[in-house]
Parts: sequence; C-alpha cells; structure tokens
Amino acid sequence: MRDYKRYLITAALPYANGPVHLGHLAGVYVPADIYVRYLRLRGRDVKFVCGSDEHGVPITIKARKEGVTPQDIVDRYHAINKKAFEDFGITFDIYSRTTSAEHRKTASEFFKTLYDKGEFIEKSSKQYFDTEAQQFLADRYITGTCPKCSSEGAYGDQCEACGTSLNATDLINPKSMLSGSVPELKETLHWYLPLDKYEPWLKEWILEQNKHWKPNVYGQCKSWIDAGLQPRAVSRDLDWGIPVPVEGADGKVLYVWFDAPIGYISATKELTKDWEKYWKDEDSRMIHFIGKDNIVFHCIIFPSMLKAEGSYILPENVPANEFLNLEGDKISTSRNWAVWLHEYLEEFPGKEDVLRYVLCANAPETKDNDFTWKDFQARNNNELVAILGNFVNRALVLTHKYFNGVVPALGELSDFDKETIAEMPKIKAQVETNLENFKLREALKSAMDFARLGNKYLADTEPWKLIKTDEDRVKTILNISLQISANLTTVFEAFLPNTTKKLREFLNIEAIDWDSADKLDNIQAGSQINNPALLFEKIEDDQVEFQVQKLQNTKIANEAECAEVEPQKENINFDDFTKMDIRIGTILEAEKVAKTKKLLKLKIDTGIDTRTVVSGIAEYFEPENVIGKQVSILVNLEPRQIKGIESQGMILMAEDADGALKFIQPSEKVKNGSGVR
Repeated sequence: MRDYKRYLITAALPYANGPVHLGHLAGVYVPADIYVRYLRLRGRDVKFVCGSDEHGVPITIKARKEGVTPQDIVDRYHAINKKAFEDFGITFDIYSRTTSAEHRKTASEFFKTLYDKGEFIEKSSKQYFDTEAQQFLADRYITGTCPKCSSEGAYGDQCEACGTSLNATDLINPKSMLSGSVPELKETLHWYLPLDKYEPWLKEWILEQNKHWKPNVYGQCKSWIDAGLQPRAVSRDLDWGIPVPVEGADGKVLYVWFDAPIGYISATKELTKDWEKYWKDEDSRMIHFIGKDNIVFHCIIFPSMLKAEGSYILPENVPANEFLNLEGDKISTSRNWAVWLHEYLEEFPGKEDVLRYVLCANAPETKDNDFTWKDFQARNNNELVAILGNFVNRALVLTHKYFNGVVPALGELSDFDKETIAEMPKIKAQVETNLENFKLREALKSAMDFARLGNKYLADTEPWKLIKTDEDRVKTILNISLQISANLTTVFEAFLPNTTKKLREFLNIEAIDWDSADKLDNIQAGSQINNPALLFEKIEDDQVEFQVQKLQNTKIANEAECAEVEPQKENINFDDFTKMDIRIGTILEAEKVAKTKKLLKLKIDTGIDTRTVVSGIAEYFEPENVIGKQVSILVNLEPRQIKGIESQGMILMAEDADGALKFIQPSEKVKNGSGVR
C-alpha cells in the first residue's frame, strides 16, 4: 500500500433532526474512530472531520409539527449529538455544522465555481405549487393515494406502506401538507449536475481503478452505473437552506445532497489553515466512513462534483457498512425503535468501551446484523470479563501477592515460553493487516486472541502451584504475563481506549508505540505496579431485562398508535345530517337479554320520553355499572325488533384501537333531552 504523507478521514454527517442511535455508531462512527485511533498510534498525520447535516425538508417538517423554527431544531440536536459523541469518546478533530458561516461561504463558492465553468444544466420543469401558501412544495410536503398499493397518505417521494419510490406527480388526489389544498403544477427553473457526462470517467475510476473497494460498495456503484446515470437537480424551491448564489434564484436553495458533503471541506477549513494540503495534495489519502444508504452520494455524486471543480483529490476508499437491526427489527427513529446513545450513556455509566466492543464485534461489515441485549450481556460477561479482564487481573494480582507488586526479572525461557512469545508478533500483524483493510471485526477478534494467548499461558503454566517449589520460574511466568498485558494496552487502544488507559495506570507505564507492541521490554523489571481493580464487571440479568422491556413498551405503544382505523364512509349531504336527532339521556334500568352474549336491554330517560333501547354492549359493561350514566342517543331512528324487543333508538359509542367500547357522553352533567349539534 502506498505510503501517504497525511490522512483525511470523514464520518457521515448525522442529520440534525434526532439523536444518534446504535445503528449510526455501528455503521459509521465506531469504525471511523477505531481506524483514526490506529493511524494516530502509527504516528500518522491525520485529520478526523464530521459535523451536523442541518438543511433539508425533514427538518422543516419537524419544526412545523413542533411549532418552532428549523434553527431551533438543528440547534437542539447538534448540541445533543455533539455532547454524546464527546462523552462516548469519538475523537473528532472538529465537529462542525452546515449552518455555520464558513460552510455557507464554502458551499456557495463551490456552486459558483461549477456554475461559472458551465458545469450545470439549467432546466425548467413542472412542480407542485400551493397557491394558498404561495410556495413550491417539496416531495415530503405532498401526500396522496399511492398508485401502486392504493394506500392513503403516501408521500411525494415514497409510499411508506409498500415502500415504492414515487414522484410527486404519481400520486392520486395529491394534497398539500401546508394548507390541505389541492396543489397545481407550475413551471420552475433549476440547475442540474449532468452525471451522465461523468459516466465514462466513473466507469474507469470505480470499476477499473477501485476494485479493492468492499464488495457491497463496488456492487452498488456498478449497479447504478450500469443502469445509466441521469442529470440530478442541485437546487430546489425551499426557504430553509443555503440560497443559490446567482441572480434570478430567489426562493431557491442548494439541494441538501449537494450541500452536505461540502461540509467535510468547510469543517476542515475551520480546523486548519493548511486545509488545502488535506484536500488538494496527491500525497493525502481521503477515506469516507458511511452507511450503505450513502454509497451513491459518496462514490458517484460527490466525486463527480469534485471532478467537475477540478482541484480536489478523490476518496481513496469508502468502506461503507450495512445496517444494524435491533432485536430482530429494523431500527426506526419514527417508531422510537432504537437505543439512543445519550440514553445508553446515562443508563450504563462507565461502560463506553463495552458498547464499542460489542458494536465492533458484531459490526455489519458485509451484511445487516442484529444487536440484542442478550448478546451485549454475553459478550461482556464471556469475553471482556472472562478473557481480557480475567487474564490481566490474574497477572497483576499474582504479582502483588508473590512479589509485592514489583515486576520480577525474566529468567531462563522454556520452549513453551518461546512459543508464546513468538505468537505475539504474529497476532499483532493480523490486527494490523485487518485494520489496514478495514476488516475491523476481524481485527478485534485478533486483538482478543492476544488476550487469549495470555490466558492460556497462565492457565498452562499454573504459577500458583509452582510458587511453592520454583519461585524463579514464577518470576519468568509473571514477567511474560505482564509484558503481554503491557502490549495489550496498544493492541486494544483503538478499540477500548478507556480500558487501555486504565490498564496503563495499573501497570504504571506510558503509552507504547505500535511497532513496539509485541516486545518483551515494555515494562521494566524492578518497577512497581499499582494496585489493580477489575477492568470490567458483569452485566446482570435485571439490567438486560429492563432494556428489553423498555423496547417492548415501545412496540406496544406503536401497535396501539398504528392500529387500523375504519375508512371513512361515503359522504352525506348537510340535509341528511340535520335529519338526525341526537339527545342526551340517562340510563334508568339495564338488564341482559336472555340467550344472548352481547345485548343489554336499557330503559333511557331521553328528556322527551322514557324508552327502551337494545344495545350490543353486554361484553363490555355489566348492567349494574351503566345505570345512571348519561349517554348520547339517536332518538329518531326507526324502531326495530331485536330478540322480540322493540328498540326505539341507538346509543352512540366510541371504539378504541383495541376494540373496547366507550360511552359518548358530556363531560359535565346536562339536562336530559339536550340536543347534540
């Protein structure tokens, strides 16, 4: 692999309309942070940039629902996510935002450069316009009937019932979410990036020059290119975003897909005056860490933008991950089916490294994977506690017990000692190779093999038995065990930074550079180690059960909210409605109708008379419990015979999502016979 002078590592900008969850961490931020920490261990010049993506329609929709401004929304979630990343230990060199002045300037200049070079196509098209709100409608501001599955409430870009991607003009009976009115098609001008122009170059650059990219990334790019690329709009009609910086573009902003990746550039500008070295020098290596939903933007569209501009380097790799599911179900922010990072940090204080370990060990590198709380518990208890923690604790405790915490000298080596020592550089080389090739899950497995090596060495040499007969042999065993422990502080540094810091404090040593992390002189004989404590503690069943129940409660709440509601019946005219005479009455008597399960015979004072009504509510109410209740009753319903009883009207009931019936009654007692209007 080419030796680069510097590295620019970007992590996908999280969208600032909600908090960060485990899916984001597993797909992007933990892998990126592991890789960056590894580069720093190797002494590389590296900049790690990220920030909030703060423009686009979903933010305006959320702001509208909450009755606040879009700026209020992005300020809230930028602060939440920035703090969560800091508390979790993601080591961004800068966490910026796309509403910053520097970003607005950089994005505007980038657009203007391409505009002045004639790289855009200007094209008019018809888009929906709300005449009442006097504005063009983004796709998500239009709803209607899906042409594929006939579901109501489909959006202008997608039907969430059947998952079909749509154009707003595909919708049947479209309506504006702003005013509720029927929008009209109106001509509007926009600028387009002609991706088809770059298709031959992309074929060569991706399909020929970058065959080393991960199969999921390469395959998705090939699929897009083989299908043929089309011009893509870089502007849209919206009042939230960066204004298009040309004359005649009033009311138009840069499309968020164009605006957001430029955020990597503006963040680097904010970080260092030498930003051009990282973006424009061929001796710099740029790597984008993203999720699979961002592959097309980072591998096809953003590189085409950079190519069109002409002075920027291109990404050398884009190691995108697949998705992480949660307890067998797709993570969904709208359904609150997620484990939010800021909540995890509150509920599992001090266990940042446990989550880093589990998310890396179960990383969705080649396929979608599933996070479960049982697996979280098992990996902590059976791997971190029982392997890594157990080995280190035994090595340190035995050194204190037998030699008062003084590191014993290395004596004559046995064949088994030599075999164990010879394994250290091999395992470290496996960790290194896997990290270099973005196989972080395998790299972590190899790092744990380093701890397994120590565990096996102690178990096989049994110093607790030898101490009675061969103290010199025990000195050698514990010296080697402590050297392995010292090397673990570097091998695990990128994965478990808090743990390795704690272990260095126990061993009373400074940080060890990567090239030395397989040697036998990283802790000196005669030096004093500190009193140890447990690196990890067991996670108990009740902690896991609480988290599982928390998710179950979410699912129950979602099911109640999403229960199907009967469709609207055919329209009636106003005259039909006025014919209904609905009064407030009071139930005087109630009894079950013989040989039925559902029917109650009620005697009701309607204010105009006392009459009998047969009602199908016996499964929900005992007769004695309804006497005295005020009800709404349709008094001019034509009488009918039910089980030999003449029923003279109908009481009105509401049916819950679970099918339970509730009386429609006044909140305060009113006079019988009062009309319902």
